[in-house]
Amino acid sequence: MSTYTVAEAKNKLSELINRALKGEGVVITRHGQPVVELKSVRHVPRAMTEADFEWLRAHRARLTQTKTDAGTFVSQMRDEEWER
Repeated sequence: MSTYTVAEAKNKLSELINRALKGEGVVITRHGQPVVELKSVRHVPRAMTEADFEWLRAHRARLTQTKTDAGTFVSQMRDEEWER
């Protein structure tokens, strides 16, 4: 993890953003104390867990029991995810 003062970060902001986008930890300090960490807001894919597969199985069963078209069903799944 790289550490930079506020003044250094101000002068190297574009470079620090690029480093954070590549996954490098970037911490900005003020008076020697860490105050900000730059990190990417891009979604980082993760491995599927057994809980994920169970959730998919449960929702797949619900789709076959209803007359909902796939597009509407995906929208409903997305909306449920945002509510969590």
